[in-house]
Amino acid sequence: MPIDTTSQKPPIVVLTGPTATGKTAASIRLAERFPIEVINADSRLFYRRMDIGTAKPSEEERATVPHHLVDILEPEASTSLAEFQDRVYELIRAIHDRRALPVIVGGTLQYINAIVEGWRIPRVQPQPELRARLQHEAEAHGRDRLLARLAELDPAAARTTGPNLRRIIRALEVIEVTGRPISEQQGKSEVWFAPLLIGFTMPREMLYPRIDRRAEDQIAAGLVEEVRALLDSGVPETAPALGSIGYRQLLPYLSGQQTLAEALERIKHDTHRLVRHQQTWLRKVPPLVELDVSTDGWFDRLVTMIESHLERHPLPQ
Repeated sequence: MPIDTTSQKPPIVVLTGPTATGKTAASIRLAERFPIEVINADSRLFYRRMDIGTAKPSEEERATVPHHLVDILEPEASTSLAEFQDRVYELIRAIHDRRALPVIVGGTLQYINAIVEGWRIPRVQPQPELRARLQHEAEAHGRDRLLARLAELDPAAARTTGPNLRRIIRALEVIEVTGRPISEQQGKSEVWFAPLLIGFTMPREMLYPRIDRRAEDQIAAGLVEEVRALLDSGVPETAPALGSIGYRQLLPYLSGQQTLAEALERIKHDTHRLVRHQQTWLRKVPPLVELDVSTDGWFDRLVTMIESHLERHPLPQ
């Protein structure tokens, strides 16, 4: 991972880790100690009118510390990884110009990696008709047919995608639009800032009950009504936003196929599975410093880590 350790580069801090470990609350507390601005890296928080199920920072919290990339999309809209990366890099520069510390907060793992590893991402907009055609071909003849075509056009990409149909289609899409193999357009570049990656952790036997209580509280706070209001306003069930955990599990209930209790249990189950995926990812990021937020004194240790990082990588003056 091309992370710089020299003091010539300005600092950023990344707070990541499994859902419900308190990343948002920690960032609000950090504003009492440091001149920070928060950059959201949780894809669910992009969407307007989706507040309860996303555990979005409140208006009061956002008034306490500047938050960026929150409520930037309608639920029917989508954004690409390349667009996200561009916006974050622009924000990092602007926040440094204000002599403040950019703090990236979120658990969308691909987004975090794209930022701190300087991913080179093909700037190819989604091609809905092409994707639909390739999807239909895969359904009619099997994904192996698409994978074989990709292996002819870009053997390196075929080895990387494996049987993942979404990635196969994306690779073929980039090739068709640009005329060049996607593998030639990908890679990593050295970033101009010095990231401190901190991964919040908590034992599963403590985190799972916390997740379950939050899901129950969200239902009590009106999550069902929030989802119903989105559907009533014309947001289709296929909208990207409604694929989020906490939303898609309520669709069968609202259509009369499940009870609310069954939907709630599915939210809990799917969130537990997401946590396992996030924890596995954390273990694969060597520069990341894990911080067990269930232990006494964890916030003081967080502050100390950031202070040490700022000593090595001072903010621009």
